[in-house]
Amino acid sequence: MIEREDLLRTIREYHEQQASRPFVPGTTEIQVSGACLDADDKAALAGAAVDMRIAAGALAHSFETSFARKIGTRKARLTNSGSSANLLAMTALTAPELGDARLRPGDEVISAAAAFPTTVNPILQNGLTPVFVDIDERTYNPTPELVEAAIGPRTRAVVLAHTLGNPFPVAEVAELCRDRGMFLVEDNCDAVGSRYGSRLTGTFGDLSTVSFYPAHHMTMGEGGCVLTDSLVLARVVKSLRDWGRDCWCAPGESDKCGRRFDFKVGGLPHGYDHKYIYSHIGYNLKATDLQASLGLSQLARLDDFCATRRHNWSRLREGLDGIDHLRLPEPTPGSDPSWFGFAMTVTPGAPFRRVDVVNFLESRRIATRVLFAGNVLRHPAYSGIHCRVPGSLAVSDHVADNTFWVGVYPGITDEMVDYLVAAVREFVAGHGRPS
Repeated sequence: MIEREDLLRTIREYHEQQASRPFVPGTTEIQVSGACLDADDKAALAGAAVDMRIAAGALAHSFETSFARKIGTRKARLTNSGSSANLLAMTALTAPELGDARLRPGDEVISAAAAFPTTVNPILQNGLTPVFVDIDERTYNPTPELVEAAIGPRTRAVVLAHTLGNPFPVAEVAELCRDRGMFLVEDNCDAVGSRYGSRLTGTFGDLSTVSFYPAHHMTMGEGGCVLTDSLVLARVVKSLRDWGRDCWCAPGESDKCGRRFDFKVGGLPHGYDHKYIYSHIGYNLKATDLQASLGLSQLARLDDFCATRRHNWSRLREGLDGIDHLRLPEPTPGSDPSWFGFAMTVTPGAPFRRVDVVNFLESRRIATRVLFAGNVLRHPAYSGIHCRVPGSLAVSDHVADNTFWVGVYPGITDEMVDYLVAAVREFVAGHGRPS
């Protein structure tokens, strides 16, 4: 009979036998992102599969507890994606449990025009009005001054992402929100492990969100998380994630409170089964124990992943320092980013376009990406939406036309970074100054 541990040992041995291929400049692709998986990850996922942990259960709960402790929040709610986490976070702010503070249709939410769409979409999906602000050209983030200038009579919340892992001035924005009685949601999907001052990002807002897609700092394949210090918001998020149920028992549990058939809620008869009472119009956005098993294994290496990202970014920044025609990124003052990517912007008057340098790098198997939506309002999906733009979006437009980024994820080696630096310098050197 094959024992479980024998099977997992064989899986680890199989992983070790898979020889990594050497880097061949110009042949091996330098990806912008990717999952870094080891033998323990494979064994963890296989172990959950062997045990048929195919729904949300004990491993998902264990991950929530461990991840909340790692980030430094009271509660974490595991979801099936970072985009779902953003939807749950914004929807939770409309819940009746918040009383007069709840967001209502037509209330305004400030966000950046240079954003990933699913940071913005939940504002629209909840009948709220987005207010779009511009970004700083050095950090690719809005400033507190831009946020404050955008506040109007109906502005009730701010939702911002830490762009490419670089924190926006989140302490100042959080203080502004507290002073004005507004909610703050941190989209921390690109910035797990980043610090602003002495604190990790994801701990300043009323809610924060994380993605565990393979591109991000750690992965479950698919997955995400909502974090909060508010027990009220944590319970609302859990209900919204779990079909809108009023009951706090896990799907496989029954009568943990001893009152399953002793509730009187809404217009239902006394004693109606609490497992089937619904207090919110919710979804099913849960993740599975299969995903959580991989997440727990990856979490053990999160600090190493973040350190490698910082190392790769610093090596790129040093290697490209002083280059002509490209503006290099800068960390937000007072921050220690756990970088997601390395952005470069073609400067005005340069003798080449973004498409030129991007095509050159791609031809040398160096993958590139644009800065997400650039300016989300220039995309077909957002033409005609009800929104407010209180100022210029000139920097967002410039980014949409001229910015790209390359990877710093842990799968990139020093040899790859040096090849990338040499390729960028070769391209710029081959283009003379404009006439």
